[in-house]
Amino acid sequence: MSHVVLICPPFHSHLRVFEALGGELLRRGHRVTFLLNAGASPSAGPAGLMRRETSPRTGRDLDALLARAARPTGPLGILRTVADAAELTDELCRDGPAILREIGADAIVGDAMEPAAGLLAAHLGLPHVSVSAALPVHDDPAVPLPFLSWPYDPSEKGLKRNRGGQRVARLLLTRQRRTIARWAEAFGLRPHDGLADCLSMTAQISQLVPSFDFPRQPASHRHMVGPLRTARPVEIANDDAGGSRPLVFASLGTLQGHRASIFRAVAQACRELGVRCVIAHCGGLSPSEAGRIEADLVTDFVPQEKILRSASVCVTHAGMNTVLDSLAAGVPMLAVPIAFDQPGIAARIVHHGVGERLSRVLVSPGRVKASLARLLAEASFRNKASAIGRDIAASGGVALAADIVEEAILGKLSRIGTGRN
Repeated sequence: MSHVVLICPPFHSHLRVFEALGGELLRRGHRVTFLLNAGASPSAGPAGLMRRETSPRTGRDLDALLARAARPTGPLGILRTVADAAELTDELCRDGPAILREIGADAIVGDAMEPAAGLLAAHLGLPHVSVSAALPVHDDPAVPLPFLSWPYDPSEKGLKRNRGGQRVARLLLTRQRRTIARWAEAFGLRPHDGLADCLSMTAQISQLVPSFDFPRQPASHRHMVGPLRTARPVEIANDDAGGSRPLVFASLGTLQGHRASIFRAVAQACRELGVRCVIAHCGGLSPSEAGRIEADLVTDFVPQEKILRSASVCVTHAGMNTVLDSLAAGVPMLAVPIAFDQPGIAARIVHHGVGERLSRVLVSPGRVKASLARLLAEASFRNKASAIGRDIAASGGVALAADIVEEAILGKLSRIGTGRN
């Protein structure tokens, strides 16, 4: 069996995806090690999953970095986030070669958002698989960049708009591009000019299913496998306590759970509509802040997949994991995108008719109430969400992803199956 190394950014949602895939590879008899930035591995994860970290860097505070990522503030905030990400890539490229040689790595499975994975694999001549925990980042002229809220428009006007977005993104990502180019040169590789040059050309895995993406040009090395989750039975929530009143579940993820004003607007809208409201702030609020939100339940964490089985609507920041969990349960969404790829995911929610979108700067109890009323009353939202949910149930998930990784390691990745491109 092979020794597979997992590399991903130090964000909770990305770590959980890679832990699920790592657990499946462990179950199949492989050795699996996380290579992470210093301070990025607080959780235990699956039994047998090993961890190695880069050496701590003077002046680099991971908690402060994550806090900045949670509060993007305009172009300067974006530039700061790009600089932070480049610093993490720099750490992995500096310490990674020695660690990977020491532990005897046979292959790298890397997050598509972390270019160090591709750089290290090319430098050491290791098989490499890219996994998109967020939206896929490979170029497609008809698909807007992940961090943009633009609708899908394959017309010449839309293609021109997308090219303009690419030019702006290139400028904003200058720090990242320079870091990638510098390490490619240091490793003796061909010139690299950005994240796309660091993706695997053997296999790229996405958590999407085709029915929840914009149309893309097919490629044999790109595979949509559905959510990467730890395999476990799904419990159906007990709905007796709420009687017949619909349930609205609200979560803004681990990075955005501090946004009390959004939660208060949702709670007030639910009270006015006479529906139940459960809010999970993921540890983002203090007890006093949580206590000032008048919902049926305000807590840090809940078993999300379980509660969504009883929910009528999910209010979400449009993070990939929450959105896929909602679709798997056939639950329509009110998306309030904030950062990263959330605007792009919200655009897909609207495109496929599985929910509505509100700008975070325009969130008010009245606007939330109007959207929730439509989502609760119009059956088409739930019907379309349920249809995508059926596709997710048949998508293959973590087992199919592990199959693809194994094939890539063995150099036998050749077949193209339905729903995998």
